Amino acid sequence: MQNSISKRLFQGFICLHILHHAQEEPIYGSWMLEELSKHGYKLSPGTLYPLLHNLEKDGLINHYNEKVKGKIRKYYRITEEGKMELKETKKYLIELIAELGIVEEE
Repeated sequence: MQNSISKRLFQGFICLHILHHAQEEPIYGSWMLEELSKHGYKLSPGTLYPLLHNLEKDGLINHYNEKVKGKIRKYYRITEEGKMELKETKKYLIELIAELGIVEEE
């Protein structure tokens, strides 16, 4: 993905996936990599973790640590601000998809 606009869109779609899943239940990095790969995203941890850190820095997700099988795992969950951001972004996404003629507006 050489094009800067395509790269930013790609990162935006990944962020939406993260927010969506973090709203459903706490997530962790390796699970998120597997989930994204089911949707055709081929990411390395070096791509995913900076996105998670940026979402946390922006106040859209937060994390907590939990011991799993003797190791500390960092779980992420959506914040109230993240829920509002996701809801607002969905409205814009629905409008854009309708305008592009992909599906009808609800």
